Amino acid sequence: QVQLAESGGGLVQSGGSLRLSCAASGSTFSLYDMAWYRQAPGKERECVAGIRWTTGNIRYGYSAKDRVTLSREVAATTIFLQMNSLQPEDPAPYYCTAETKSYVDSWGQGTQVTISS
Repeated sequence: QVQLAESGGGLVQSGGSLRLSCAASGSTFSLYDMAWYRQAPGKERECVAGIRWTTGNIRYGYSAKDRVTLSREVAATTIFLQMNSLQPEDPAPYYCTAETKSYVDSWGQGTQVTISS
C-alpha cells in the first residue's frame, strides 16, 4: 500500500498563490496514478489535477484548470500542485490520492486551503 503525506495548505489572500506537496511512500514501485481532489462544504468532490505516474501524462479538472499546475519529482515520488490567483471558490480541504497498478487506492489526510478576503 502507498502512504501519502500532504503539506502546503494554509491561509492566503484572495488572488494569492499556494503550492501543495504530496509525498508518497511505501509501495511506490507500483504507483499507477496520483491526483489532487478537493471537496468544499456543500459541494461534490472534484478532481483538480492528476498524473498518470507511468507515463507522466497530466490532466486537469474543469473548474481550476487555468490557475493550477501539477508537477512531480519522480525520485522523491512527490507531486506538487501550484495554485495561482486563488478565488473564493477554491477554499476546501485538498486531498492527495494514489492508485497502484493493482487498483488499490490511498488517500491522504488532506491539507486545508483557506482564503482571506
